[in-house]
Amino acid sequence: MSAAPDASCNVSGIEDLCSRRDELHREIVADEEEKAKLQNEIRMLTDRLAKLNESLAQKIASRAEFDRTIAETEAAYTKVRVTLNLEFWETSECQGIRVKLGKRPKSQGKVREFV
Repeated sequence: MSAAPDASCNVSGIEDLCSRRDELHREIVADEEEKAKLQNEIRMLTDRLAKLNESLAQKIASRAEFDRTIAETEAAYTKVRVTLNLEFWETSECQGIRVKLGKRPKSQGKVREFV
């Protein structure tokens, strides 16, 4: 009869180990599901980041093109203004009006700039 208590002890110990193993298995399954979810989120975020980087690169290139166009347009505008001013002064001198740079003609009151 002394063997029977030892056997129940072993059965109880095995049941306890099986219970602990089952709990550990449930934790492992939950962790694996969480891992798969996180990996999917990482994949989706990586795709979004790649698309955003591509869009950003295109926008930066467009901005650089706008900057070039603006600079070229401003330079051309300045050149036209200078040319018009020079033509005005040359025309004024040819018509006999005494105009000197930096001085106002007496008859006109102030020098007008053609823009």
